[in-house]
Amino acid sequence: MLEDIRGKIRDIPDFPKKGIVFRDITTLIKDGPAFREVIDYFYDQFKGDKIDYVAAIESRGYIFGAPLAYKLGAGLVIIRKPGKLPAEVERAEYALEYGTDALEIHKDAVEAGKKVLIIDDLLATGGTVTAAAELVARLGGKVAGLAFMIELADLGGRDRLPAADKVIAMLSY
Repeated sequence: MLEDIRGKIRDIPDFPKKGIVFRDITTLIKDGPAFREVIDYFYDQFKGDKIDYVAAIESRGYIFGAPLAYKLGAGLVIIRKPGKLPAEVERAEYALEYGTDALEIHKDAVEAGKKVLIIDDLLATGGTVTAAAELVARLGGKVAGLAFMIELADLGGRDRLPAADKVIAMLSY
């Protein structure tokens, strides 16, 4: 099953810059049965964990987060780049190769003590998901899991991840 899913992901060399191989999930998500397998895989990993919220990171995390939240019977919380949420927000900055970026969450998105599964399409260096987990923790939520469609293992992001009950990467490159 995992090799079939891997085969649906298109590799694009030298994107966004020379020397990078971009893992393009658009070829996977356009295939209905394959997309269903991905969501079912994550559901099977977390169905017994009594997740209250799935927090999806902008933007490709939304692709997996919304159907997974639905299937788990959990709420969906969105984590966005700065300036895109209309109500009062909590903000966390994280380091990039050159400079910093930030993520935001509505201050009322997660209640204290609620179990949150954070999902994104890709784990690279771990900066984005660490900022997302910081936001959830500031609101009093408990990070019950971290889920990724793809892990780029050579970048060492797993070693930098925040504490979570469970960390799942469907595919590793």
